[in-house]
Amino acid sequence: MDGVLLIDKPSGPTSHDVVARLRRTTGERGIGHTGTLDPHATGLLPLVLGRATRLASFFSGSDKTYEATIRWGFATDTDDAAGVPRGVAISARPMHDEVDAALEAFRGTFAQIPPQHSAKKVRGAKAYDLARGGQAVDLAPVIVTIHSLEVLQRSDDLLAIRLRASAGFYVRALARDLGERIGCGAHLAALRRTASGRFTIAEAVTLADAEREGPGIAARLLSPSEALSSLPAVSVTDLGLKRASHGNSVGPEHLQGACIPVLAGGQRVRILDPGGVLLAVAESRGGALHPVVVLGYN
Repeated sequence: MDGVLLIDKPSGPTSHDVVARLRRTTGERGIGHTGTLDPHATGLLPLVLGRATRLASFFSGSDKTYEATIRWGFATDTDDAAGVPRGVAISARPMHDEVDAALEAFRGTFAQIPPQHSAKKVRGAKAYDLARGGQAVDLAPVIVTIHSLEVLQRSDDLLAIRLRASAGFYVRALARDLGERIGCGAHLAALRRTASGRFTIAEAVTLADAEREGPGIAARLLSPSEALSSLPAVSVTDLGLKRASHGNSVGPEHLQGACIPVLAGGQRVRILDPGGVLLAVAESRGGALHPVVVLGYN
């Protein structure tokens, strides 16, 4: 099994749990995810299988789209509904104009402090392990970007929003920071990821269905080439196949059509074998294509 499997994760299992369960039901040991989704969150979890595990880094840095529900009134130690309430609950609810003004501060690029209960490493340990042990965690701010943010619905103590943000963004931290800015306390009540890069939740299969299909899930995989379809592609000759499969650079003389596309220096390109199967991902430098990841060929 070589390719990308899009899972609609239910609330409850961790991303690692999803990987472990599908390893059991499919018999494929080489499975990984491209970025964790909190246990209580639902939605899109792209998995890489077989040789496609070598491509995980190409997907993990993509923008993510979420639909989130924020509850006003009190913060929690985990910044979501699974945590223990912190401070005094506040019954007063923010006015709509207060919320809109506060949201403006989070559109664009800014520094965000990750949640205390996160997978960020501190002195070699994960922050959530230290936090659970009662240790103070000093996390450095991370530069993140919210590309778009819109209000979907409002009620007395809930705010539903949709946002598209850069990789590494914590929606839990947004809920925490909104509550602090407005002064009424807040936490993340629910979260659903609906897109990751070019992948959308509409393409995903539920975890339950994936487990039922077992090895038959191979029919649902996006091929490595299809998963990276946003990158330009070239096809190699037999000689180019031998060079690229060994990690050697290829020039126009090794390509079908004998032409390297006009690319900016360092831009990534798919190298396809004569049968159209992804052989490698390369960078364009100095008039040649230099493989950075090689999948090999059957």
